[in-house]
Amino acid sequence: MDQAHAEEILKKVIAIPTVNDNEKEVADYLASLFAPYEDQGVTIEELAYSPGRSNLIVTIGEGETTLGFSGHQDVVDPGDLADWDTDPFVPTIKEGRLIGRGASDMKSGLAAVVCAMLAMLEEKKVPGKIKLIATVGEESGEYGAAQVTDAGLADDLSALVIAEPTDGMRQICYTSKGVVDYHVTSKGIAAHSSRPHEGEDAIAHLLEFANEVQARLARLDKKDPVLGKLTSLITLIKGGEQINSVPSQAELSGNIRTIPDYTNQVIFDVIDGLIAELNAKPGYQLSVDYIYPEEPMPGDAHSPLVQLLQKVGLEVFGHTLTPVGGTGASDGSEFVRAKGDYPIVMVGPGSDSQHQPNEWVSLAAYHQAIAFYQQFANEFFGK
Repeated sequence: MDQAHAEEILKKVIAIPTVNDNEKEVADYLASLFAPYEDQGVTIEELAYSPGRSNLIVTIGEGETTLGFSGHQDVVDPGDLADWDTDPFVPTIKEGRLIGRGASDMKSGLAAVVCAMLAMLEEKKVPGKIKLIATVGEESGEYGAAQVTDAGLADDLSALVIAEPTDGMRQICYTSKGVVDYHVTSKGIAAHSSRPHEGEDAIAHLLEFANEVQARLARLDKKDPVLGKLTSLITLIKGGEQINSVPSQAELSGNIRTIPDYTNQVIFDVIDGLIAELNAKPGYQLSVDYIYPEEPMPGDAHSPLVQLLQKVGLEVFGHTLTPVGGTGASDGSEFVRAKGDYPIVMVGPGSDSQHQPNEWVSLAAYHQAIAFYQQFANEFFGK
C-alpha cells in the first residue's frame, strides 16, 4: 500500500466525529475497504451496540492459530475549540504531523492495523488467520469490548495486540491496572436540627462507610512489582438539604485501581460486605452501584509474544521496545474475560498529546507502524 492511500485512510477515520457515538460510520467505512477482498475469504461482521454504534470484526486468512489486532473507534470530546489551532475533525498536516482529535488516541493505531491487513490482501500474502476487532465506547467504559467478549468473538484468539499509543512505539504495555468505579447512596430521615433524635443522619452513615471502606481496602496491601499497590480514592461526595436540617440523603463516588493479585470480585466482596454490615444497624439504608468495572490485565514481560514484538521493533525501528505496565484500563481489561487463555499487549503509534488540544501523530511513525504490524504478523506465523 502506498503512503498516500494510507494517509487518506487515516484522514478519513479522523474526519468522522465519534465522540462517544457514531462509531458505525467508521465501521462502515473500514468494512468497505475490506469488501473487495471477500472473494479471498475475508469475512466482515458488524456487531451493533446501539443505533449508530457498531463494533467491527474482520477476519482474513485461514488456519488454526488466530492473531488478533484491536483498536477503538471512539474519541474523547475535543473540549474548547478555541484551544485548537485547527478544526479537530478536519485532519491537518503540519511539519510532518497529522493533527486532529483521535490522531494519537487511537485512530492512527487502528488505521495502521487496517492498512497492514489491507497490504497483505493486496499482495496476496496473508500469513495466517488474522482478526481485526474495532470497538465502540472504550473511552467511556470499554463496553464495546465487553460486548464482543460476551458474544464469544474473542474466544478463538491465540494472541491479541491492541494498537493503543505507547510512547511512539517505544514501549510495549503488557500488564495494567483494573478499575472499579462505584457509587454509594445513603438514605436517612429529615428532621429539624434542634431535634436530631427524630431523624436519621444520612451523611453520618455515609461517612462511616467512607472511613471504613478505605481502611478495609488498605488491608489489600500486596504490591505488584510493576504496577505497585491497589489504590482507592473517594472522588465525589454530596448530601443534605439545608444547614438546619438532619440530612435525609447523601451520595459518594469512589475510584479504585486494582492489580492482578486482586480481582474485581475481591473488591466487590469488601464493599458489599461492609454495606451489609452497616445496613444491619438500626436506621441505616445504604446501597451501591458499580459503573463499568474493569479487570486488571496480567502479563509477562518475558513472554514469547513480548520477545517477538521486541525483535520486530528492533528490525523496523532500530530501537528496543521496553516492556511496561499501565495504570489506566483499556479494552484489554475486557478481553481478559474471553475463554481463550492468550497474552494481550498494547503497542501503537501516537504521541503524548492524547485527550489534549491539537492532538497529533507523526506521519513517519504512522507509516513505520504499518510496516511493523505487517512484519510482526509474518513473523508471528513463521513466515
